[in-house]
Amino acid sequence: MGCFCSKRTQPRPPPPFPPVPKQPPPPVLKPPLPPPPVSEPPPPPVSKLPPPPVLKPPLPPPTVSEPPPPLMSKPPPPPMLKPPLLPPPISEPPPPLPFQSKTPKKRALLCGVSYKNSKHELKGTINDVNNMKDLLVNYFGFLEDNLLILTEEKDDPKVIPTKNNIEKGLQWLVEGCSDGDSLVFYFAGHGASVDEALAGDEKDGKDETICPLDFLKEGKILDNYINSTIVGPLKKGVTLHAIVDACHSGTILDLSNVYNLETYICNFMI
Repeated sequence: MGCFCSKRTQPRPPPPFPPVPKQPPPPVLKPPLPPPPVSEPPPPPVSKLPPPPVLKPPLPPPTVSEPPPPLMSKPPPPPMLKPPLLPPPISEPPPPLPFQSKTPKKRALLCGVSYKNSKHELKGTINDVNNMKDLLVNYFGFLEDNLLILTEEKDDPKVIPTKNNIEKGLQWLVEGCSDGDSLVFYFAGHGASVDEALAGDEKDGKDETICPLDFLKEGKILDNYINSTIVGPLKKGVTLHAIVDACHSGTILDLSNVYNLETYICNFMI
């Protein structure tokens, strides 16, 4: 059996370190330079200004000289004025030709009394007035502005068929009428007869009347008043149509002639 013997050897020296290179010495720093001294800015160059212009004294204003006198010339002669023309002599207008005539005026008073809310109330009187208005306007050429309509359907107290309004309407109807005019009086309401106001005025001793809305308080309108208001003032050539839809209306206008149903002729009244 073999044996191993060890030979003690010397330890190996450590490897030598590489040589450290020598560092160059640090540079020697110079002290900083002091800042340059602050010097004042040089003054700007002085430039010579041009001398001021020499001002001339102002010229004196020109002397005002008087205008030369105008040349003497003869003034033109004044224009010859013609004498004013004399107005033509006033002569009477020539008479109108036979076929020439003025347009007649057409005027109507339409009264419809229904006596609402009373025992005397009537039905249809206002419809009668409206139908008469349609007839006059659409068939006979009356203008609505020339119609005075008195009924109870209006709120205006001036167009309610009171005694005062009806009497004013009768006066308006014939006011200013002239030859060729056409007038219409229409009344629908109650009529009555009363003892004649003038003895011997009526053949039967009774005056006929129409009854306005307030007849119980203000009274009735007598035929004598109607005759003197719309019959007597009529001028020659004026036509009046009176249509009265009421009781006792046969002689409501007190005309001189009365139609007799038995003899079919007109009889003269007393």
